[in-house]
Amino acid sequence: MTVRNKVYRVIIHIFLIIGSFIMIMPFVWMVLTSFKSVTEATQMNPFVFFPTKWRIENYLDVIKQNNFLRLYYNTFSMIFWRVVCAVAFSSMAGYAFARLNFPGRDFCFGIVLFQMMIPTQVFIIPQYLMVDKLGARNTIFALVFPGLVSAFGTFLLRQFFKSIPVELEQAARIDGCNIGQTFVLIMLPLVRSGMVALSIFTALFAFKDLMWPLIVNSSPDYATLASALAKIQSAYSVKYNILMAASVLAIWPMILIYFIFQRQFMQSVTTSGLTM
Repeated sequence: MTVRNKVYRVIIHIFLIIGSFIMIMPFVWMVLTSFKSVTEATQMNPFVFFPTKWRIENYLDVIKQNNFLRLYYNTFSMIFWRVVCAVAFSSMAGYAFARLNFPGRDFCFGIVLFQMMIPTQVFIIPQYLMVDKLGARNTIFALVFPGLVSAFGTFLLRQFFKSIPVELEQAARIDGCNIGQTFVLIMLPLVRSGMVALSIFTALFAFKDLMWPLIVNSSPDYATLASALAKIQSAYSVKYNILMAASVLAIWPMILIYFIFQRQFMQSVTTSGLTM
């Protein structure tokens, strides 16, 4: 390695370290603020970074005011079922659009693409009316309802299916596999990375979903972490230390899941070529 390459590598690592520091600072600030008093959390002195006294009372107050076990259950139930439905239905629809020839295929796929171009807020009123007619408001099903099908997932997995050589599918047909067996036994294992990518993106989108849980579930027993955090913020006064303590309690499960599945997360992002 030449001296020039070594200098370039050092410069790149310096920029990466600086970028990492900038990215992690908001999380560090959030954790430190969660242990401060109201005065320390709102003061404008930039040199006071650490709390003078570490106050665990902020977490105790948040836990007393909010049933976090119920919030965790509601949130992760919504994430689980949205991921299951998105992967199941999108894989079937993606395979049909990529491999099967049927009347109106291109027109139907055009509708899927058209749905991706429309802001999700447009669908809120029709979805709310459907949930209300079903009598499913203030339920876990109401939280899962918008994620039963995924236009994004259909498009993503269709691209994965189209990248598979047709000869593999033809060989399966010669060996006696029907369409269902070819789909389950041959095609699905080959798009596993795509399904992992879809699962991760769906889980992140569901975890960050705020508007729909606030609209469809007014009962605190069926609130999610995002909607609970939004309600903690008062219209007239915000206790930032309490809010940051609640935020820490809300995000730590997702951070833990990320560290457990870090390798799968990076592989899925690399394979799909998408950005968060």
